[in-house]
Amino acid sequence: MRKEIFENGFKEKLSKNFDERNKYYDFNLQVFSELHTIIFEINNCLLFELNRASITLTNFLLERLLKLALINNEVGIGPIEPEKLNEAFEEPNRKYNSIKLGNSIELCKKEGLITLAEKEFLFDFIRTLMRNGFSHADSTKILEGLPDDSKMFEGSFDNPEQELKEVSINQKVIPIFQTMQMESFAKINAKSYFDLVFKLIFKIEERIIEKSKEKNSV
Repeated sequence: MRKEIFENGFKEKLSKNFDERNKYYDFNLQVFSELHTIIFEINNCLLFELNRASITLTNFLLERLLKLALINNEVGIGPIEPEKLNEAFEEPNRKYNSIKLGNSIELCKKEGLITLAEKEFLFDFIRTLMRNGFSHADSTKILEGLPDDSKMFEGSFDNPEQELKEVSINQKVIPIFQTMQMESFAKINAKSYFDLVFKLIFKIEERIIEKSKEKNSV
C-alpha cells in the first residue's frame, strides 16, 4: 500500500474530527497525572476513528483508574519524601494492583470513591459488555439482542439473472458477522464510553481531594 494513501486518510480524519476531539487534549489532573499519556493515546484513536482500539484502551484506562484511586485513597495525596516512597506505596500496590475489575468497583464504592449508581453501571454494564466484549474478545453480551435467525439472500455475480435464494443466518455464532456487528457497535459507542470514563476520572479525583481535606481538618 502506498504511503500517500495513509497520509491522505489521516489528513481527512484530522480535518474532520480535530475540533470535536481538541477539548480532550487540553486538561489538567491533580491526582491522576500519570493517566495523561493513556488519555492522549485513546483520543488519538478516536481522532483517526480507530474505534475498537479506543474501547480496548478505555477499558485499560478504567481499570487503571480504579486501582490508582484505591492506592491514592490509602496513601494520601500529600507530599512524600523521596526516601519514603517505597514504604508508602509498597503495601497498597500489593493489595490493589492485581485485583479484578469487579473487586475494584466494589472497593471504590466501599471507600466512597464512586456512587452507588456509578458502581451499578460499571459492574452491570461496563464490566460485562465493554470489558468482556473487547478486552476478552467475547461478543456474547454485545450480540445477544440480535435474532437467532436473520434472513439473507444468496446470489451470483457470475449469473445475475439467477433467482435469489433465501438463507437463514445466525449472526451471533458466525465469525465474519460477529466481526461486522462488533465493528458497528464500536463505531456507535467508542466516543461516549471514553467520555464517560474521562468524566469519571475528575469525579473520583475531586472525591479524593475532598476526603484529604476532611482528614487534614480533623
